[in-house]
Amino acid sequence: MKAFIFPGQGAQFVGMGKEFYETNALAKSLFDKADEILGFKITQIMFSGTADELKQTQVTQPAVFIHSVVTALAQDTVQPDMVAGHSLGEFSALVANKTLSFEDGLKLVYKRAIAMQKACEINPSTMAAILGLDDHIVEEVCATITDEIVVAANYNCPGQLVISGSMKGIEIACEKLKAAGAKRALPLQVGGAFHSPLMEPAREELAAAISSTQFSNPVCPVYQNVNALPSTDISVIKKNLIDQLTAPVRWTQLVQKMVQDGGTTFIECGPGKVLQGLVKKIAPNVEASSL
Repeated sequence: MKAFIFPGQGAQFVGMGKEFYETNALAKSLFDKADEILGFKITQIMFSGTADELKQTQVTQPAVFIHSVVTALAQDTVQPDMVAGHSLGEFSALVANKTLSFEDGLKLVYKRAIAMQKACEINPSTMAAILGLDDHIVEEVCATITDEIVVAANYNCPGQLVISGSMKGIEIACEKLKAAGAKRALPLQVGGAFHSPLMEPAREELAAAISSTQFSNPVCPVYQNVNALPSTDISVIKKNLIDQLTAPVRWTQLVQKMVQDGGTTFIECGPGKVLQGLVKKIAPNVEASSL
């Protein structure tokens, strides 16, 4: 069974999508439509902007979404049997399996990005990648820090877990985790504590946007970040999308479940090749590539 997987924030690069725009009629129409929907020339930033312009959350998220969806839709020779996306990528996956239209998906992603940016400004916060420790040790260390917010945020692959929380909390956690045997504890250059309780203001805004958006019955299951389980139930999909903002991304468990359910070929749609690398670490015997 073929699985389409879609990257999240951090996969962006200057020049992303330019070749698609110049060589594929459907891609060009989607890029032009994105500029119209957003009300600014995001294509100019994607194709020839600066790295600083592109890394702003309200630009990064729609840019990665647009590139990912265009990659999946601009070819019609391969159709997925299952889909999943890492964080933001879950919205791209829901366009690929026909749950959301391109237009509605982009509008939701943009609202999500702005809401997350506002939440970051309310509570200055950050994230850090912890390498070389078992997940349960990272969880236990985070649980010992009771006067700051620090939680497990991204279960990326065995031995790689990203934590999220307040500035002070992440600083304390990194020191404790290095003392506990982590090979590395690297603060990340991100705008805030994504997938943590500090994103609650953004979760409330996204919930309102999702409740007023048309969702259709998907043509194949989406495996969701919150519970690493497949779903074709629109009400469940909506709830999990909302909860995702304050809950961890269970990518390791999600890929394991997709393999268990028959996934043998994982195809990454979008910028970069991070997810196929993670898939190979999680399930070495499956095929992983990109479009």
